[in-house]
Amino acid sequence: MGRTRTQKKAHTKVTDLPVQHAVKTPSIYSLLEKAQSLIVQCDYELALRFTRRILEQDPKNVEAKEMLGACLLETGEIEAAKEAFLSLLPPNPDAPASPPASAHLYLAQLSDDDPKLALQHFQAAVNILLAQLKGKERAADDSSSDEVEVKNNIVRALVGQVEIWMDPSYDLCFEPEAEKTCEDLLENALQVAPGNPEALQSLASVRMSQQRPDDAKQCLEQAWSRWEDLDLDDPKLPPIPNRLVLVKLFIELAMYASALLVLHGIMSSDDQEVEAWYLEGWCFYLMAEQAQESGGMLDELTWQELAKDSRDCLETCQVLHRNQEHVDKPLLGHVKELIAKLDSLGISASPLEDAEDGDDDDDDWESVDGSVDGDGDVEMK
Repeated sequence: MGRTRTQKKAHTKVTDLPVQHAVKTPSIYSLLEKAQSLIVQCDYELALRFTRRILEQDPKNVEAKEMLGACLLETGEIEAAKEAFLSLLPPNPDAPASPPASAHLYLAQLSDDDPKLALQHFQAAVNILLAQLKGKERAADDSSSDEVEVKNNIVRALVGQVEIWMDPSYDLCFEPEAEKTCEDLLENALQVAPGNPEALQSLASVRMSQQRPDDAKQCLEQAWSRWEDLDLDDPKLPPIPNRLVLVKLFIELAMYASALLVLHGIMSSDDQEVEAWYLEGWCFYLMAEQAQESGGMLDELTWQELAKDSRDCLETCQVLHRNQEHVDKPLLGHVKELIAKLDSLGISASPLEDAEDGDDDDDDWESVDGSVDGDGDVEMK
């Protein structure tokens, strides 16, 4: 019996050992692929676990460090994200021989307390990307999607610099060279990517600051023409934040119809976008104001109809802002201010919206004659 038991034990070991040795450690490539897919799914916590696992095997892996920084940024660990990106740049001893432009781009955005440092990071990214672009041109790979992406990143870095120079919260906008610097940066952007919508939108902002509204309108129309007929799922369609910037510029130039068309496309993709509802409400409010100044009608709609559309959008915005715990408090403040003005005009939300949102205390107000003056204030007649 003892001999039989010994043979059984030996048999178990023989069959178990190959199974244990068959379990292989996942390759770095497969871990990177998994981490990237998790980032696309916005599962940053789990992506962090995979990137750290990669760095345990290969502490100098550049792609994993980039992913680590991006995930830390998304999870709110700002200082740790900075350290991750800085580890990819000299003088860090583990920095790669050719630092990635993305590290500079991230650090530029994380240096909002030091505009000059942010400008340095943006320009360093531009220099790296221009060198990459020249290499691709020498390889005669003009049609590659990689080259298009490199050009778009160059434009973003140049536009990022323009935004810093124009930001009134920095002293740079008061420097005598500010205007020419912005002109030069945008000229470079449009040389790299002629007709780029983001560069044209930025140029429109510069033209508006120069009190050249007609030139600004021309820039915006040219920018919009590049993608207005694209399907909503077309990868060439600008991201929603870029389209929201275009809407703001349209509204500032009183191009309300164009603003509403862009907003319609945004809401068709994401009807939970708080800023889109706010801008639509603001747009209708300004149209109601313009209707009053034009005899009470605009595009065959009365000012009361436009004002009610404004109220409905603003009520929806307010609900979404609360439900999403949105961080933009000034936006909510302006929404409440506009609703209060519409209240004073007797403009209530549509009954269906009132029933769904439950935000109004009084559903049966009667309209009274009032007016919205040129600066947006409400005056009772």
